[in-house]
Amino acid sequence: MTQELTLPISGMSCASCVTRVEKALGKVPGVESVAVNLASESARVSLSAPVPASDLVAAVEGAGYGVASQEVDLAISGMTCASCVARVEKALSRVAGVTGATVNLASESARVAWTGGDPAVLVDAVRKTGFGAELRTEAATSPQTTEDGWQWVVGAVLAVPLMIPMIGDFLGRHWMLPAWLQWLLATPVQFWLGARFYRAGWKALRAGSGNMDLLVAIGTSAAYGLSLYLWLAHGMGGHLYFEAAAVVIVLVRLGKWLEHRAKRQTVAAIQALQALRPATARVRREEGEVDLPLASIAVGDVTVVRPGERIALDGEIIEGRSSVDESLITGESLPVDKDIGDKVTGGAINGDGLIAVRVTAIGAETVLSRIVRLVEDAQAAKAPIQRQVDRVAAVFVPVVLAIALVTLLGWGLARGNWEVALINAVTVMVIACPCALGLATPAAIMAGTGVGARHGILIKDAEALETAQHVRTIAFDKTGTLTVGKPTLVAHRAASEEIPLLAWSAALQTGSTHPLARAVLQAAGEAPRASDVQALPGRGMTGTVDGRTLVLGNARLMAERGVDVTSLSAAVTDFDARGLTVSWLADVTEGARVLGVMAFGDTLKPSTADAVKRLHALGIRTALITGDNARAAQAVADAVGIDHVEADVLPADKAATVARLRGQGTVAMVGDGINDAPALAAADVGIAMGGGTDVAMHAAGITLMRGDLSLVPAAIDLSRRTVAKIRQNLFWAFFYNVIGIPLAAFGLLSPIVAGAAMALSSVSVMSNALLLRRWAPRAEDKS
Repeated sequence: MTQELTLPISGMSCASCVTRVEKALGKVPGVESVAVNLASESARVSLSAPVPASDLVAAVEGAGYGVASQEVDLAISGMTCASCVARVEKALSRVAGVTGATVNLASESARVAWTGGDPAVLVDAVRKTGFGAELRTEAATSPQTTEDGWQWVVGAVLAVPLMIPMIGDFLGRHWMLPAWLQWLLATPVQFWLGARFYRAGWKALRAGSGNMDLLVAIGTSAAYGLSLYLWLAHGMGGHLYFEAAAVVIVLVRLGKWLEHRAKRQTVAAIQALQALRPATARVRREEGEVDLPLASIAVGDVTVVRPGERIALDGEIIEGRSSVDESLITGESLPVDKDIGDKVTGGAINGDGLIAVRVTAIGAETVLSRIVRLVEDAQAAKAPIQRQVDRVAAVFVPVVLAIALVTLLGWGLARGNWEVALINAVTVMVIACPCALGLATPAAIMAGTGVGARHGILIKDAEALETAQHVRTIAFDKTGTLTVGKPTLVAHRAASEEIPLLAWSAALQTGSTHPLARAVLQAAGEAPRASDVQALPGRGMTGTVDGRTLVLGNARLMAERGVDVTSLSAAVTDFDARGLTVSWLADVTEGARVLGVMAFGDTLKPSTADAVKRLHALGIRTALITGDNARAAQAVADAVGIDHVEADVLPADKAATVARLRGQGTVAMVGDGINDAPALAAADVGIAMGGGTDVAMHAAGITLMRGDLSLVPAAIDLSRRTVAKIRQNLFWAFFYNVIGIPLAAFGLLSPIVAGAAMALSSVSVMSNALLLRRWAPRAEDKS
């Protein structure tokens, strides 16, 4: 049967591109024909056999082009364990057009990279495997499964009387309920409370796989069936096992209910962020102020925010002044004073002043929406360690069923007591719980990224979270990262009194947004007009002022232009000793003559020295990478205790410098500007300061929502604690099975104890992960 698939192709510009793409796709096994359309930038592929979309994407990328894909989020219901996760991922991966699928048991969601058209195909694929699925909306972040507490309570009321004989044995009494009463109490528990296990287990069987529900269904049915047989065949002459089947079902349902409650707490961080967004805003119109839904507000509209109200959207204050509480967005506990011209963030709470805000971002482009998206992305992604768990989960249920069969045959053939053999085999199936395996990693990641977001630490993906624990060196940019980022002109020295050093320097920098340029313009006041102005990246700039060709920049630029600066070397030595940044002005109209030198100072952030000290306490080496000269850079490093300095580094060379540092171990780079983006990407972990540029935040694995450097050691500490929780969870998940299954196989456990252990395994993993919610950045940062 021929199947057709449309791929959106990017990067094609001519007919030869079309030919190249068609040729590349035509070589993929299973592709029958290819028709590429340059106008629509798409390829229509006919398949004679199922072909993974990833193979088609790889073929297109191998030809030098790209395949555009969209991310589709699905809410999945009915998953109970790691085997269910594997089944859903497998079903989604088989859909034509899917290039990747990641399923999260803790959030009961799936994220699919999709090159096809209508995502309803994905929903259908999941439903065919026996699970519920629907397209996930922004508001639907809670786990989808419903666990009604009253059901297991009713089950417990029915099951407790069945345990009377067991209680009597402990007291040395022989209490035995009539067989008919045991059957009457156990039957509704088995087929009403346990109905979900039969449904889910049957769906797993039909899909050719197994899961926790199948193990519980088979195990309790065997115990129930054995009891029924013994009653009908022997009357009350022997022990019945109705209590084992009923109590196991009640305990497992109790465990799932507690697990579901814990799951809801893991998404509390996203729900709290979404709750910050008000439904309406007060907007100025010609007819006056009107309340409008956020969807009706456009960029440029002016909103009015009264004292105590939430700011609806990102914007800039154009009237009034106030203090703004941004604690739930940036983690900053104290209100921040805001005046005309200052930016405010949607979701923050206005203080005691009336302000008018011009909207600068709406919808998905607001800071709050981007924060929610980052947290969701991190929670949806799988950590590298999870891939190893997935391989174990894929074979877990078949292996358990095989062990149960061996247990049954071993006891039956060796002892001849098939009753005991069956109960031991049942115990093996009951205690084997793949739930904890599926929850161990995502539960910890969701809790860790959630608490991080609450304190102003946004983790882009699970890989960054896992990698950050291994960081041994952290490199810092200087301006805007270690310092406030608002330098001032501290001193200047002209080569002679008649040279208008500040005026000419200001002329070259009129219109520039560079921090040093703003400092010169503020100090100079009036400036003549400059022409032919040209930026020289990493070195400075050049232009014509009053008929002279001038160059303004660092010592590297002076050396390139052959400018002799020895006449001002004494002043520069003094500036360097004070840790000031130096900028030279020279006339290169005829020859090269130095005109003067300016020195700039930037205040170190109050948190810088303490942050470096805390990093050292964590066993992390620190480095400074800056374009400043060596003496100025070393002065800053000495002031805050930084171990290593890389000075005179051009922006284009920062990435290479970071790459060189990586030869000494895992490296994190901390920066805030456009110039830092390549270095952030080159590091094992990029950490962007939230006050910096969008480019830096995009390139970074971790974003700090405020310019407090104490968040850097806090982010490392959070990473280490989260990964520690993952390892603890995996230990307990495997411990229950590695210890429990052999004990059950050797007849040293009862089904009831096995059921309790199975329920406890999932609950303990979730509870352990939720302990991360008590973490706070100002802890002692111990690993």
